Amino acid sequence: MSTVDLIRHVKLSTARLPLAVPISDAKVFTGRQKPMTEVVFLFAEITTELGHSGIGFSYSKRAGGPAQYAHAKEVAEGLIGEDPNDIARIYTKLLWAGASVGRSGVATQALAAVDIALYDLKAKRAGLPLAKFLGSYRDSVRTYNTSGGFLNASLDEVKARATQSLEEGIGGIKIKVGLPDSKEDLRRVAGIRDHIGPDVPLMVDANQQWDRATALRMGRRLEEFDLVWIEEPLDAYDFEGHAHLAQVLDTPIATGEMLASVAEHKGLIAVNGCDIIQPDAPRVGGITQFLRLAALADERGLGLAPHFAMEIHLHLAAAYPREPWVEHFDWLDPLFNERLETKDGRMIVPDRPGLGVTLSDQARAWTTESVEFGARP
Repeated sequence: MSTVDLIRHVKLSTARLPLAVPISDAKVFTGRQKPMTEVVFLFAEITTELGHSGIGFSYSKRAGGPAQYAHAKEVAEGLIGEDPNDIARIYTKLLWAGASVGRSGVATQALAAVDIALYDLKAKRAGLPLAKFLGSYRDSVRTYNTSGGFLNASLDEVKARATQSLEEGIGGIKIKVGLPDSKEDLRRVAGIRDHIGPDVPLMVDANQQWDRATALRMGRRLEEFDLVWIEEPLDAYDFEGHAHLAQVLDTPIATGEMLASVAEHKGLIAVNGCDIIQPDAPRVGGITQFLRLAALADERGLGLAPHFAMEIHLHLAAAYPREPWVEHFDWLDPLFNERLETKDGRMIVPDRPGLGVTLSDQARAWTTESVEFGARP
């Protein structure tokens, strides 16, 4: 006979994680953004009457972090007294609490931290890693490194980081492209392909900076490098343009990370806008929404390569029916006491319950504001 357990305490906090080196992708070189110097996080920590707890997070690169925190503060009190098992119902309740500002973007990214924390709590209470709790297909996932391939790094630096990543058991390398000078893009791709050899999986990411003509031209030039995919060659919302590229190029097209709801991804999927979809659980509203999206993607036979936040996405990728990829970023390492293991080109699903992470003292030190609701049991 089950025992009723209710949410008694919620803590929200926001923290600023400084990056060791300012990061630049094509959006910086085309003048659309400034170099990225930090990532702002929203953490949700939820505790029940019987002492079970879960942690979740959302994040923002550049603007938006304070808005996520502000929205979460307005709706989080609605968690108190709820049954933590009822994750979908709680999500809907909080969504309607802030419905006047919409069902995507900041409004749902604020809810993502709560939703992820509830899944973490539920899996930990079951004594299972989140992947096992969801129903995993595998105990490890193919992984590739992105953090060493940004455009602020010289080609020699990118090569050195690629070597390091492969030595650390990471299986593939992704580098950024989309520079105003396409010849320089091709030089860097050729250089890294020559460096890592023909058999190491290689991806490129244009970060939405090409127009349709340039994307088609570059896509054809890039065919010779046997890429796993070309990522975000066009504006994220140019679904038809991405669909055309996916149809005419041999290299698979990957996109989706910038879309902020399941509804937006449905539009991309409906026109066959990609071969590999790249949703981001914190950006689309959490695990509840990610699972809806993953079911749609699998139905259409799409590959999956979730964006960023490997601490969350490793578990979700492990539960996807088709062999996926997970993106390796070491940026978040200082926030958590635990580390994810890579071996033989794959990231290992940890055997720790839930997400398998706990906040570090450094994360607490970087916290700029926090608020609590309810009372600790």
